[in-house]
Amino acid sequence: MKRTVLAIDIGSTKVCAIIAEISDDNSAQIIGAGIAKAQGLRKGSITNIELASKSIKSALNDAKRVAGTDLKSAIVTISGAYTKSLNSSGIVNIPDKEITLKEINRVMHTSLYNANIPNEFEVLHALPYNFKVDDQDFIEDPLGMNASRLEVETHIITTVKSNLNNLRKAVKAAGVDVESVVLSGYASAIAVLNPDEKELGAAVVDMGGNTSNIVIHSGHGIRYNDFLGVGSNHITNDLSMALHTPLQTADNVKMNYGSLYAPSNDLIELPVIGDENTTHEVSLEVVHNVIYARVEETLMIIAQSIEKSGLRDHLGAGVVLTGGFTKIEGLRELAVAILDNMPVRLAKPSDMGGLFDTLRDPAYSGAVGLIKYSAGGYTRYEIDVNKRMRHAGEEIHYNEAPNIEDEPLNSYMTHQSPQQSVPVQRSGSTPKSAPKVNVEPKQKTTELSKMLGLGSKSDAKNDEPNPISKFWNWATQLF
Repeated sequence: MKRTVLAIDIGSTKVCAIIAEISDDNSAQIIGAGIAKAQGLRKGSITNIELASKSIKSALNDAKRVAGTDLKSAIVTISGAYTKSLNSSGIVNIPDKEITLKEINRVMHTSLYNANIPNEFEVLHALPYNFKVDDQDFIEDPLGMNASRLEVETHIITTVKSNLNNLRKAVKAAGVDVESVVLSGYASAIAVLNPDEKELGAAVVDMGGNTSNIVIHSGHGIRYNDFLGVGSNHITNDLSMALHTPLQTADNVKMNYGSLYAPSNDLIELPVIGDENTTHEVSLEVVHNVIYARVEETLMIIAQSIEKSGLRDHLGAGVVLTGGFTKIEGLRELAVAILDNMPVRLAKPSDMGGLFDTLRDPAYSGAVGLIKYSAGGYTRYEIDVNKRMRHAGEEIHYNEAPNIEDEPLNSYMTHQSPQQSVPVQRSGSTPKSAPKVNVEPKQKTTELSKMLGLGSKSDAKNDEPNPISKFWNWATQLF
């Protein structure tokens, strides 16, 4: 049975809405799309909810007209602005010695609980990049394996709660609910990376109008993400100031003469800013120098971000550039030189059913990636913004995070110190004071013994421990 999904990519310069039908085999067919100029956004974040909702509604209405259908919920991208990332780990025991989805779900949420996430931040994604079964590292998929212990290392992406709430409000004001939220760089990576690049390791850079998002995919998952406040509109601003011409004219110059190859000495006539009836002549060499300087600076910032990640040696497939910025001639050659001869590929969204010619443009990688995400194109396992574990190829997911208090303690407690083992407060719940762990163990033991009325030492030597002693063992592990 086919299901219909709505994806809304909210960028810094445009909003793109796509409606697609997804079959049981997870193949997608696009049946409608709408594009609108972005308003009420700055550097990928919403600054005016009313204007932003108008842009979203405009794109949404166009998509609905083409598709001939009406949807009430959508999957939406969120910019990498105001995001923070951290790595965490978790470990659980396997009672039945066989790893099922339940154990994978448990260990993923354990890593989430062990992460030190500030109260003002909300989790967007928890993405595993290394499963460990007993002592075996880098397991691609632990499902069905025999083991006594399962460990995971995850990359957790968080965003400021207010940023996420403003996004939801803007989409809600446009007439649809937010079903799920995906980091825009993650969506772009889904749209452009092929299996070999994922396996070898690649950095995906979505170079947009006002911002650029970087995601590094290595091995079996995402290891790093970053946000850069640079984009192609900075070239437009530079040209406007250097050539003393209106922004719209500068943008046309960028589109028509935006090349990094050796310039000609031809002259072009441009209107003067503030007096558009007056024109002046400008050499294309000046245009080239302005564009070259800005592109070079942008690529150097990207190179610094990749270096900062510490994963440069893991990028066997090099760097994949996508986004509207990549349409500048000669970008790939300059990128190879600045990135120290790393492999560089300019990418468009990978093909899918019903992909309109307009959407084949690299500027729409994020929107197409959302549809692929809805069709199961995410990493094999992940915890999404709704705290639900997604499993590639499965339609039924665990809808709620497991309650650690209801599980046997030794399934969640790791070999870390007590301070590391205390689960952090669930995001969005009422804050509670953290348990005190810096007390004297012997004193705590004596006090608990009196409180629980435990027997003498001789009682502890019995072969069959009584229920009170079981509870005592549990309590001593906790404290």
